[in-house]
Amino acid sequence: MDRTILTADDMAWALTRMTHEILERNRGATDVVLLGILTRGAPLATRLSAVAEAQGHTLPVGQLDITMYRDDLRVNPTRTVGRTILPGPIDDKVVVLVDDVLFSGRTIQAALHALADLGRPRSIQLVTLIDRGHRELPIQADIVGKVLPTSRDERVRVRLAETDGEDLVTIERSAS
Repeated sequence: MDRTILTADDMAWALTRMTHEILERNRGATDVVLLGILTRGAPLATRLSAVAEAQGHTLPVGQLDITMYRDDLRVNPTRTVGRTILPGPIDDKVVVLVDDVLFSGRTIQAALHALADLGRPRSIQLVTLIDRGHRELPIQADIVGKVLPTSRDERVRVRLAETDGEDLVTIERSAS
């Protein structure tokens, strides 16, 4: 049985709050670049940028494909490769990585390796809509939409209007 965690209104509120935190943390938008991790981090980064724009700030946005940097590529080789799109050089910028769910930390590790091949940011920050715990690596988000303690047999599903036709976050219990 699915349990609703965030509705569309909850998600909009969380993204607005997260945008304000990004701007506060960086004292504005100067030299700040948002990079959404494919697939669902990219539309979230675009939304954060739109909220900032409505507040009079410009946060350039791009997307980061981490497929070839994943540490499970050997055991799960069938993957769709997306395309990294940078809004400009990232050297000496504050790069804000955006993802939908922070779980083991391995996706973020791959993103850090990918960034190392693209340039040398001044700093890297992590923003995630959901932090569900169960870290396998010493990685934590700087800004979180919702901390959601879960058990390992649960799955957090983030649905976005851009990719899934609706905005919704649910928890599903695995069939075991």
